Amino acid sequence: MKKKLFLSTLLLSLSTLLNGGSEPRTEPPLRVGVVGLTHTHVHWILGRPDRGDIEIVGIAESNRELAERYADQHGFSMELVFDSMEEMLDNTKPQAVTAFNPIYEHLAVVQACAPRGIHVMVEKPLAVNLAHAREMEKLAKKHNIQLLTNYETTWYASNHKSHEMLHQDKALGDVRKIVVHDGHSGPKEIGVNEEFLEWLTDPVLNGGGAITDFGCYGANLITWLMQGERPLSVVAVTQTIKPEVYPKVDDEATIILVYPQAQGIIQASWNWPVNRKDMEVYGKTGYVFADDGSNIRYRLNERSKEKKLRLEGRPSPLDDPFAFFDAVIRGEIQPDPYDLSSLENNMIVMEILDAAIRSAKSGKAINLK
Repeated sequence: MKKKLFLSTLLLSLSTLLNGGSEPRTEPPLRVGVVGLTHTHVHWILGRPDRGDIEIVGIAESNRELAERYADQHGFSMELVFDSMEEMLDNTKPQAVTAFNPIYEHLAVVQACAPRGIHVMVEKPLAVNLAHAREMEKLAKKHNIQLLTNYETTWYASNHKSHEMLHQDKALGDVRKIVVHDGHSGPKEIGVNEEFLEWLTDPVLNGGGAITDFGCYGANLITWLMQGERPLSVVAVTQTIKPEVYPKVDDEATIILVYPQAQGIIQASWNWPVNRKDMEVYGKTGYVFADDGSNIRYRLNERSKEKKLRLEGRPSPLDDPFAFFDAVIRGEIQPDPYDLSSLENNMIVMEILDAAIRSAKSGKAINLK
């Protein structure tokens, strides 16, 4: 963890201890609007226990049947639901918006929110393509809003411990190779709902298949571990192993990132026999494997034996995307450039994904200028 974020976390942890385990909060909850319900990660915010930090003041979703289904499941009032994003923004005046709609529509969210001064957090990846991402970045900077990207793996204690061992502890030596595996047996196979499946498997609305859906995780983590360094080149291979299931997009992707002294390998798949989000970090002298959100294995040198460590959850607000979003907006946390949620990191992610898609189509390595 870098210096600013470390100090913020230390202060927040001390505050928690001194106040009997709960942070004092004098401000009202952050007023949050939810744009879209078709990305099933929306259950993360809809089913979130009330921590007193955010209040959902409006939901924009034109599919009334879907909204009613989720209202029954999570117990929110249909009075919160508006047919359009603009109607929701004008009527509820949120301070921040979380986007759970097709990736193609992320640009429209920022176009509507940025001029109103409304902060935005989108579900990964940042944008459907690099052109959209650049327009979103331009708007966010012009109107001085926070534009963050949420990944499940951002909140894994194992990933942060791996980063700490590599950079703060210098326990592994200089980084040489990072391998990130993400995926499952396929969205249809694991039973995602039809509203999600419809756009997740559309090359326009999602930008691709497994290469975007899961390739973004590896690009995000590797950019963070490489401290914001852009790769020299990107090589990618994609396949559609199940064309009868996914006729329009890839379901298998491997991306290789070449750095001056290291390589990053991203394995994104809708064909894994099991769900997985894990990572291997190899240094010159040691390695650490983040097997899941809480467990790591590591070996510090050739003479040592592999050790295992189970980690505690991260402290609030670093354990949850919406608590983090609130803390950033209120100035409690100032993320460093290239942190996992940051715009800087995710612009590089979009460069990598853009190059990977072009490489897979052309069969050639793409050099990044």
